[in-house]
Amino acid sequence: MSSHLLKRIWQHKNHITGGFSQKYDLNMLVYYEFFEDINNAILREKQLKKWKRAWKIRLIESINPDWEDLYSYII
Repeated sequence: MSSHLLKRIWQHKNHITGGFSQKYDLNMLVYYEFFEDINNAILREKQLKKWKRAWKIRLIESINPDWEDLYSYII
């Protein structure tokens, strides 16, 4: 979750962030959601973290079936 999506993606693409994304060299934006209220965003993030991998893949593919990097669409 980030309040500044473009900055966060740039950090991932340039390996500035640590943790899971750096460990597995994850640097593509394949799915995102916008929220007006930070509390709703936090609740959604917690919900998604509890999901099984297959559910997350179905969610991504429902919006982005080719797994394109969506970064270029939002800059």
